[in-house]
Amino acid sequence: MQRKLLAEGIGTAFLLIGVVASGIMGEMLSGGNVAIALLANAIATGCILYVIITTLGPISGAHFNPAVTLAFYMRKEITPKAAMSYVAVQLTAGILGVWAAHVMFDLDVIQFSTRARTGLSQWFSECLATFGLLFVIFGGIRHRPEAVPTLVALYITGAYWFTSSTSFANPAVTIARTFSDTFAGIAPANAPMFILMQVVAVGIAAIVLPRLFDD
Repeated sequence: MQRKLLAEGIGTAFLLIGVVASGIMGEMLSGGNVAIALLANAIATGCILYVIITTLGPISGAHFNPAVTLAFYMRKEITPKAAMSYVAVQLTAGILGVWAAHVMFDLDVIQFSTRARTGLSQWFSECLATFGLLFVIFGGIRHRPEAVPTLVALYITGAYWFTSSTSFANPAVTIARTFSDTFAGIAPANAPMFILMQVVAVGIAAIVLPRLFDD
């Protein structure tokens, strides 16, 4: 279990480093062109996802996401104690990853986002994005387990562009990004609804996906 938790911690930290640092770099180099900054952010996030899922998946299952851990718990594939430990590590490591990104770019380590992300369209977007992520994961496990890293990386890269919320789809990522007043940030007041919709999506997936993928 210690090795699994270490894998979840390192993976989640690197995921947030990828998300936040690429957002900072993209904004610095894009000359104010938000589309270019978002493209850089999406590509870097997809790349780091492929790497951490491929390298750490055999150790911990590569959740890096409380919504994914909750989905596996609801399928009785992880014990309550292990699930709670996973989530605690994911939340802590996510924030540490954000702070590491700030250090790399010589920004104030402790900060809070002022970037508003709210409204019915974005809440619905988060529900859809999270359901889609679980669909990709469990569909991949059922039919092409070796392709799951590629499937998740491609899905998130695409979902940055086809969802209005840019596909957080992860409560740990959502919370961690409240601690960064940069391109990837989300205002703390806006995070609870994102997280609620992500959890709702897990519930929907628990009903729908077994009908598709379970024997």
